[in-house]
Amino acid sequence: MNAAELLSQPLTLRNGAVIPNRFAKSAMSETLGTMDNRVTKELPRLYRTWAEGGVGLSITGNVMIDRRHIGEPGNVVLEDEQDLALLQEWAREGSRNGCQLWMQLNHPGKQSPKMLNRAPVSPSAVPFRKELQAMFATPRALEAPEIEEVVRRFATSAAIAEKAGFAGVQIHGAHGYLVSQFLSPHHNQREDDWGGSPEKRMRFVVEVYKAIRASTSEQFGVGIKLNSADFQRGGFTEEESLEVIDTLAGLGIDLVEVSGGNYENPAMAKGNKASTVAREAYFLEFAEKVRKRVDVPLMVTGGFRTETGMAEAVASGATDLVGLARPLAVEPDFPKRIISGETFTSSVRPIRTGIRMIDDMALMEVSWYTRQLGRMGKGRTPRKHDRGVLSLMEVLTVMTSRGVRTRLRAGE
Repeated sequence: MNAAELLSQPLTLRNGAVIPNRFAKSAMSETLGTMDNRVTKELPRLYRTWAEGGVGLSITGNVMIDRRHIGEPGNVVLEDEQDLALLQEWAREGSRNGCQLWMQLNHPGKQSPKMLNRAPVSPSAVPFRKELQAMFATPRALEAPEIEEVVRRFATSAAIAEKAGFAGVQIHGAHGYLVSQFLSPHHNQREDDWGGSPEKRMRFVVEVYKAIRASTSEQFGVGIKLNSADFQRGGFTEEESLEVIDTLAGLGIDLVEVSGGNYENPAMAKGNKASTVAREAYFLEFAEKVRKRVDVPLMVTGGFRTETGMAEAVASGATDLVGLARPLAVEPDFPKRIISGETFTSSVRPIRTGIRMIDDMALMEVSWYTRQLGRMGKGRTPRKHDRGVLSLMEVLTVMTSRGVRTRLRAGE
């Protein structure tokens, strides 16, 4: 079976939903919401582009469940039905050609920048390491009733997403956001029912999952994006991640996406090991460990660049879905081209200015790709040769403006 045939095979999830092929668009934060974090016309247009480009599953950028706590200016917040008509358009456009459109739900916890939130919350009042403290305030530890409220908010947002026509939701449990913070012994130093042991640290994500299931139909997909590890001393380990996956698989979760790292150690943006370079994907080795322990549909994201590497990952059994992010920000139609038999190598490359201090900033590269998403949201094509520093200046200007307005609205 050649790459096109293999990657064209449908995948049936536990809830009976059928993903038409093995290409999955992983979440990328679009920051295309309004100044007050509402849905815009750009989002349906952007997700129509990917659906028409051939992906079988498309997962939105992180939609926040609480407007008091957002990760970036321009994040969409879903607390109520005030944007239901636009949400329905987003779901309809992103579901073309049989594509499954899922909404990623998130709470940033302590990973909410000072320019947006000077009073972030977390399981425990653990500050960021020194070099990040200028950007992030020390969080306040959540009270038990507040934790229960956050759980309810995840469920409310999921129910609205289903009403709007989304096929599922993904719990963002990776990259150092609130779910990830609860799982980590570094960030969660509680000694009550929400921390103190791996089982108690796991309770938050289990309660979030159960609440979402209770508020949605049996046919509605529920998945999670989970770190293989934090790659941080005293943090969430591979063995703990495997235990979480075991537990959620036993509860019936439909899909697990594997990633890794956080703001303090962003492994999701790295792939330095020779084995990951050879196999293209960063987290395949961990996915193979999952396979040996539990039978759950898997999605591995990060590093895929050729149709051969994608097909080999699926053929090996290590993953069911090929998770794709940056390549789809540059060439949104390449899944359709691979399915038609075209040989493909992604044009994704490191974005460099020649100024080391700037080039070492992950923000510059993220801003470059964010700019491409913005172009597609306006109906334009990505610009592969955009200069990195110009993208950084543009995105920083917009983010700063939005952050100031957000704080002014909050009365700060």
